[in-house]
Amino acid sequence: MNEQATDDISGKVLSMPDAEITFYRNFFSPQESDELFRVLHHEIKWRQDKMNIYGKEVNLPRKTAWYGDKGHSYSFSGIHLEPELWTPTLLEVKERIEKIAKTQFNSVLLNLYRDGNDGISWHTDAEKELGKNPVIGSVSFGGARRFMLRHKHNKDLKAEVELTHGSFLLMAGTTQHFWQHQIPKTAKKVEPRINLTFRVILPIC
Repeated sequence: MNEQATDDISGKVLSMPDAEITFYRNFFSPQESDELFRVLHHEIKWRQDKMNIYGKEVNLPRKTAWYGDKGHSYSFSGIHLEPELWTPTLLEVKERIEKIAKTQFNSVLLNLYRDGNDGISWHTDAEKELGKNPVIGSVSFGGARRFMLRHKHNKDLKAEVELTHGSFLLMAGTTQHFWQHQIPKTAKKVEPRINLTFRVILPIC
């Protein structure tokens, strides 16, 4: 299943069981996307986190940042993040996608993929602080990268979308229960990419 989206802002619902995913290929104009990439690359407080693999500490294969409302911390892969305060640029992007998502996001995880050596392995966005059926708004600026999905219980169900400059991917419903996703590393020459995944962090009792 290789899903291709139309070249307009109307969005394409991906035909996938157990998922609610809509892809907007040209959500931001090329001019907007160029400027947003430039500003985010310069003003975001990027950090190089480390993870533990078989007892060895290695660099995460990308740079990250966590921004959001005060008190909305986030943890994944043994990494704990306290939010930086929203920037005007992040708020601008957030407000644009909230109109489509019909969700008020309170945080965003940013990833900077510097080249093809950077990527993210198979995972789901299913941490307990995201709630039962999290809404994830994923915005991409910069070089296009492959976004691959696979069903957790049916190995024959797979999908792929090219996340292009200025695109917006919205995941909702039971998607995170049934589907994993990844951005694979590549030997091909690719331009740097900034990805913003907007989330709603819930209080954990």
